[in-house]
Amino acid sequence: MKQLLTFIILITSVFAVKAQDSTAQAPAAKWEYTAEKKGEQEYILHLKGTIEKGWKLFSTTMKDDDPNTRVTVDSAATITGITEEGELKKAPEPLLDNIEIKYFENQVTLQVAVKLNGPANKLEGAVNYMALKGEEVTGPDEVKFRFNIDASGNIVNVAAGLQESATGGQTLKRAAIDMANPLSNCGGEGAPVKKSLWGIFVLGMLGGFIALVTPCVFPLIPLTVSFFTKKSQDKKTGIKNAVLYGFFILLIYVLLSVPFHLVDSLDPEILNNISTNVWLNLIFFVIFIVFAISFFGYFEITLPSGLASKVDSKSGVGGIIGIFFMALTLALVSFSCTGPILGSLLVGSISTDGGPMQLTAGMAGFGFALALPFALFAMFPNLLKSLPKSGGWLSSVKVVLGFIEIAMAIKFLSNADLVTHWGLVKREVFFAVWIICGFLIVLYLLGKIRFPHDSPLKKISTTRWVFAAIFLAITIYLLPGVTNTKYANRKLISGFPPPLNYSIYKGAGGVEANVVNDYEAALKLAKEQNKPILIDFTGWACVNCRKMEENVWPDERVKTLIEGDYILVSLYVDDRKLLPEDQQFLFTTNTGRKKEIKSIGDKYATMQTENFAINAQPYYVLISPDEKLLTKPVAYTPNAAEYESWLKCGLEAFKKNK
Repeated sequence: MKQLLTFIILITSVFAVKAQDSTAQAPAAKWEYTAEKKGEQEYILHLKGTIEKGWKLFSTTMKDDDPNTRVTVDSAATITGITEEGELKKAPEPLLDNIEIKYFENQVTLQVAVKLNGPANKLEGAVNYMALKGEEVTGPDEVKFRFNIDASGNIVNVAAGLQESATGGQTLKRAAIDMANPLSNCGGEGAPVKKSLWGIFVLGMLGGFIALVTPCVFPLIPLTVSFFTKKSQDKKTGIKNAVLYGFFILLIYVLLSVPFHLVDSLDPEILNNISTNVWLNLIFFVIFIVFAISFFGYFEITLPSGLASKVDSKSGVGGIIGIFFMALTLALVSFSCTGPILGSLLVGSISTDGGPMQLTAGMAGFGFALALPFALFAMFPNLLKSLPKSGGWLSSVKVVLGFIEIAMAIKFLSNADLVTHWGLVKREVFFAVWIICGFLIVLYLLGKIRFPHDSPLKKISTTRWVFAAIFLAITIYLLPGVTNTKYANRKLISGFPPPLNYSIYKGAGGVEANVVNDYEAALKLAKEQNKPILIDFTGWACVNCRKMEENVWPDERVKTLIEGDYILVSLYVDDRKLLPEDQQFLFTTNTGRKKEIKSIGDKYATMQTENFAINAQPYYVLISPDEKLLTKPVAYTPNAAEYESWLKCGLEAFKKNK
């Protein structure tokens, strides 16, 4: 449960930051900076703060444990003293348990004496201030400053933080690209093909059915159904209550997706940012490993008794409210088994080609599968006799799920590894982990491996033989994935492992981009070779991008067209590598929102949304070297012949344009 709470806190923090970026209030103080030279490598920084009406800005003399204002400088210098100019006031503050606060109103100037630690051509730092207005406390808010130092030791202030850049803005909003007037009318309609909601719903149901046969849920089915049928005055009432119970189970899981609809309206890129967030993926990796160890029987994950008791006590209220809390109790007590399955569904739906509706569909499928048995067995109680008895087989299911959890965990670690370029989980390492997990499952099902809660296996049942054969077949299919052969491309699982070119083998991979993450270089190359450009808006953690690269691009006809007639530039919208400092800037989007362009991903995700009003990947655009749109862009196109036709159409449009 602690892991779940950590995850919720992380998600809430991400949402809060994004919401703050979108609807940020006016700062409590505005700052101006000047500086003067006092001696050899010694300077006085004058940091003047104009405080908004009604705000109290805390003094630098407040203790570290109390609200305060602090000034920091980089390693180039050391602060030797700070004095404050302004009317310093003191008063007890009821909001802070009547401690005496020291503060300024209207205006304050901080005189900061600094000494350089050695030769330097710049000095950077920040004011981190806190302020109070009524019952509202803000901060610490960071306001950066920067000073340049010339060869003679003179110091002058320059703009700090990210600034608007006309040149930078032009690199994102390409004036020559006209989405309304492509040279040829072939191609898509400019909107990516979303995952089928019904397909997501079915996948969610599959996850729900898996959750049903876990020790946390399965034993509850006959107990709960018997409770409704025996407690109700008549059979009709029992059926009605059981169906209502199932409906509330479905509703609870659907409600979990509602916050994602709210945050998606704040920032169209937020779901992609969450799914490719390094820390979120690492947390999921750790959570899944912890769940796996728990499934192996080395410890038990349980809810805090107080929380479970409070929710369960409400279930005795009776009526509709009592039934709702019974459903909520089921969702909570079964979390140790359903949590990992829900985690996979969550991150799988919140992806570069997913979204809130996909998540809702998946959650609905999951809740429907969990709810179905309770309603079904309440209508037909005799079917309960056909249910297998609870026993050791449930523990076996848990162990198999534990190995699957490890396989899923490596996927989250791989996502973090790809967007940061650590090189920890190369494609072959990924396959090796999955292959080892597969063989261990087979050995476990055949009784060669035992865990703490397992009893000796006297006889291998037919069911075990069947599942052992299935997992052995899957594992054998995965084996070529660790080789450097033409069979290394395992098409049935395209998108799950890292890309073909993210390999321990040099030269491995399919169709290679001429340019990666450098649009201007691609334009230059296209002009030099007089070829059109194929823009590939992609992502390191994009499943459908990998499917295109491994299933469609290697098609001989498609490969010949891309490599012979186009300049292919791949732009990764989730690349977290920071741009050089002089290339970072503040950009005003076409919706009026201020957005910081700090990383490669920021740059090309914004370029895609600004020019094509689309933020899903993969997304393919054909343009001429002078940036004329040759065709309508297309998204995920799994049919190689269709993709080939689109490439040919773009080539014909380019030749006519010449």
